[in-house]
Amino acid sequence: MYVGQTSRDPDWRFDQHKLGYKASGVVRRFGVHLLPDLVEHLNPMEQWESLELEATLAEVFRAAGVPWVEGGH
Repeated sequence: MYVGQTSRDPDWRFDQHKLGYKASGVVRRFGVHLLPDLVEHLNPMEQWESLELEATLAEVFRAAGVPWVEGGH
C-alpha cells in the first residue's frame, strides 16, 4: 500500500505515476488502483494537515498489519 498526498486530482496523479511522470517507483511498478473510500471523508484539508495525516495513516496501516506500506513521509 502506498500512502501519499497531492494537490492534484488523485486519479490524474495516479495515472502520472503509472506513466512514469514524477513517479513513485513503487506505484509505477505495483500500483493497481486507488482506495478513495478510506480517506474521502477527510477532504478537503490544508497542506499541513495532509502532511500530518499522511504519516499517521501509514503508521495506522502498519499497526493494523498491512504487510507492506510505502510512503507516509
